[in-house]
Amino acid sequence: MPFTLPSRTPSAGPHRRSLLAGAAGAVLLVGCSPGSESATTVGSRSAADRARARVARDSEALVERYTAVLAAHPALAGLLEPLRAEVVRHAEAFGGGASAAPSGSKPPSASASRSASPSPVPTDEKSALAELARHEKQLADRRTKALLEVPGELARLMASVAAAGAGHAFLLTEGTK
Repeated sequence: MPFTLPSRTPSAGPHRRSLLAGAAGAVLLVGCSPGSESATTVGSRSAADRARARVARDSEALVERYTAVLAAHPALAGLLEPLRAEVVRHAEAFGGGASAAPSGSKPPSASASRSASPSPVPTDEKSALAELARHEKQLADRRTKALLEVPGELARLMASVAAAGAGHAFLLTEGTK
């Protein structure tokens, strides 16, 4: 039996079913427009605000750690001041920075820094740098893990700061050699 083509030729325009499906999809999309806020949007925004505040606090604590090491080991200023200045900028980028003194300011005395910081600064420079590198690395790792929990722009900023922290850890480790 020979093969025959259907008698009707397909039309050039869209079919009625595809038009109806497109219209139904458009109606559904209008309900999800940016103007309508849902509980999830508000919840994720407050989660982002909490994450931003946590990252700012972590950066401020790291600035305090740098300040304590600088107070205990002023000879390390050439290495630590630029890194500390970066961490201050990180805290400011996340809305913090109140406790971060300007980079050019004189660090508090070693005894004041030790009482304010969670653990005392090691007495030898190599150990102090290694501890600072450990703090930077832990913080970078925590920020990297938290990337999936925050929205786009904040995630990009956190990823950038985490990468900078990993770079700081490397520089601090290289400084101990």
